[in-house]
Amino acid sequence: MAGRQTRWEALFCTALLHTIIALSAAGDTLVPGDHMEDGSSLVSSDGSFKLGFFTPGKSKFRFLGIWYNQIPVQTVVWVANRDNPLPDKTGVLSISINGSLSLSDSKGEVYWSTASTRLARPVAKIHDDANFAVAGAGESGYAWQSFDHPMDALLPEMKLWVDRRTGFTTNFTSWKSDDDPGTGDCTFFLDSNGAPQMILVQGSKRVWRSGPWVAGRFSGVPEMRSYGVFNFSFVSNANEAYYQFSSRSTSVLSRLVAKPEGLIQRLVWIEGEGEWNVFWSGPRDRCDAFGQCGIFGVCDANEFPMCRCLQGFEPKSPENWNLKKGKDGCRRRTAVHCKNSTDGFLLVANTKLPDTSTAIVMDKLGTRECMDACLMNCSCTAYAIAEIIDGGRSGCILWSGALTDLRVYTDGGQDLFVRLARADLGLSPSQANRRRIVASVSAAAVVLVGILLFGLVAGFVRRRRNRSNTVVLRRYPSAKSENWDEEMARSRELDLPMFDLTAIATATDHFSTENLLGEGGFGPVYKGRLEGEQKVAVKRLAKSSSQGVEQFMNEVRMIAKLQHRNLVRLLGCCIDGEERMLVYEYMPNGSLDSILFDKAKGTLADWAIRWQIITGIARGLLYLHQDSPLRIIHRDLKAGNILLDNDMNPKISDFGLARIFPGNETEGITRRVVGTYGYMSPEYAMNGRFSVKSDVYSFGVLALEIISGRRNRGILQSDPKLNLLSYAWSLWNEGSGLELVDSSLAYPIPMSEVMKCIKIALLCVQDRPEDRPEMASVVLMLGGDSGAPPHPKQPEFVVARQCAAGSTKSSKRLICTVNDITISSFHGR
Repeated sequence: MAGRQTRWEALFCTALLHTIIALSAAGDTLVPGDHMEDGSSLVSSDGSFKLGFFTPGKSKFRFLGIWYNQIPVQTVVWVANRDNPLPDKTGVLSISINGSLSLSDSKGEVYWSTASTRLARPVAKIHDDANFAVAGAGESGYAWQSFDHPMDALLPEMKLWVDRRTGFTTNFTSWKSDDDPGTGDCTFFLDSNGAPQMILVQGSKRVWRSGPWVAGRFSGVPEMRSYGVFNFSFVSNANEAYYQFSSRSTSVLSRLVAKPEGLIQRLVWIEGEGEWNVFWSGPRDRCDAFGQCGIFGVCDANEFPMCRCLQGFEPKSPENWNLKKGKDGCRRRTAVHCKNSTDGFLLVANTKLPDTSTAIVMDKLGTRECMDACLMNCSCTAYAIAEIIDGGRSGCILWSGALTDLRVYTDGGQDLFVRLARADLGLSPSQANRRRIVASVSAAAVVLVGILLFGLVAGFVRRRRNRSNTVVLRRYPSAKSENWDEEMARSRELDLPMFDLTAIATATDHFSTENLLGEGGFGPVYKGRLEGEQKVAVKRLAKSSSQGVEQFMNEVRMIAKLQHRNLVRLLGCCIDGEERMLVYEYMPNGSLDSILFDKAKGTLADWAIRWQIITGIARGLLYLHQDSPLRIIHRDLKAGNILLDNDMNPKISDFGLARIFPGNETEGITRRVVGTYGYMSPEYAMNGRFSVKSDVYSFGVLALEIISGRRNRGILQSDPKLNLLSYAWSLWNEGSGLELVDSSLAYPIPMSEVMKCIKIALLCVQDRPEDRPEMASVVLMLGGDSGAPPHPKQPEFVVARQCAAGSTKSSKRLICTVNDITISSFHGR
């Protein structure tokens, strides 16, 4: 009896052991009808990776993720429900017959899912490279894959990718902490604008960039050439741009990780060592921090001080420069003379090439052709030879405007050629100092003679100009001006050319109506012409203008310091007695409102142009808020203040109401509210509080106007369609957002792009400033670099309701008018 019992016990134990082995031996696939519960898992066929449920660190929540299966330290590389954790161990993963993956709990509540597919026999599989993908049984290609939705790590064979045909992008974002895999503040992405480069942002701030891909490595990571254990590839063509890597040794594991503390690190696991080691990290030193030495500044980590100006440039703020604060950057000593063909190039060797997000890449150009291309473009400030080997391209990179985030290495960097005036070529800093001393002494010796001759020459030139068909605007005050000393002092203070009133009057045919381009709150704007047939726009402050001398000087001081492709360029100003004038570059296509709200002209702006205008305005605002030498809030962003150049590129203009914020300040309050009704944020219109989020609100309104071709006129009208924000929200909420699109637009148009743009605009016009994204996030969302935008909240249109209700309090006077009229509000103490 005892022997029989022992035999049965043995058989039972053997059967139980086989059952346990069968249950624990996880497969690598999931098919409809299968359910993977918490406690079970999928393992790739070679055993490298496991898909299952886990609890990170000290957390109390459960997540579905993928981790390395054959190393002792659990290292998670992908999380499905990173922002929606399970509260307990009742999670179940399944796949439906339409190919949709779903993670739910015991109550049936869904915590994560994927879109359905048209696969006949869908199969979900964890692959040997850690890619969890859904495909049809026996079919090639994936309907969905985790590699298209990375978390915080780039793995071998995974692509950091931009699909230029569809706008689809992949990027990865850090965990919030070691205990929380939720979406953190640090994001790593591929910027495909200009010459593509990889960017690391923390919140809305750029932390580090790789520089463009040149000769088999990134310009900002010259040591990549020595990484023999890895294979790197970079592709950039008309269809796509991507970066990926692989390991040459099976004994070395590697991943590129975005860290919550604002770092991008390459970590390696070498067989036998038992821990992850930091192989490379960025930023690696202070010179790697983005824009450390400002525009036209050079950072050298081996020098003290580490910041210096390029040859031919000097500090914009000598006081800050002497205090080792270089972020103000540098400015030219001598203006370049493009049309005189006297400019040349300074070789700056071993550099991390400047920011290329707005640079131009020209294919199949040799060294000489690249230099000639820059010389022929008067706005070109520098060039470099570029090679993108894997993409099959070679040529050069051209920069226009300021050079930002430039550093030098002891060895291994790229050659950069910076455009200089002939006077500054070939001079070392010491030679330049000696030359300035000699020039000062020489100037003092001839100044008396110059004063005597100046009046004669000026009178002769003026008479000759009056007889000429081409008007030349002089960049100095008239010799007969009674305010010579004052005007010259202003010129030096503003660091801006001063134009002669007589020449401006002649250039505009004495401000004739034939040359009148338009008129606003500032006063009339006239067309004029510089020497060499360059057209200009002259804004003349009307004596009855609501924009006074203080606002005029504010605009001059501010815009003179700004350089960006999406800001209008100020060429100079005129201050003569009561006359105040600004001389701008001429915008042949006029203001945005003149095209947008004219049904006949509206057909000239197809969706591609409107998208270009929206993204250009966003980049211009981002520059004002974050990347410019000054932190600037525009306060009057509207269609009438967006000018369009010959290629329909947008230029933000009219900085008379703008405010500068010092240091880290981001918010202000005023008793005098100024701006344009329809574009003003609720907190500014009602309480006088303004911040960068006020401009974000105005941008949202402007984006909706560009999409719809309609003005935002407020809810005081009987027709709800005249209140654009309300109309847009109603259509969006009903799932009919495409009805908002301007009927004059020709089809087909990219529906997904339009819908994304509407959603971003609605995010920008949310009532609470803290709910609105910053412009850095807006630019990322427009570029597809931050995943799907969050869902917007319904705007309440506080300003319009308050206007309709009126105000009886003696402490407040609020004037509400139509779209083009300024609204002013005064608040009592």
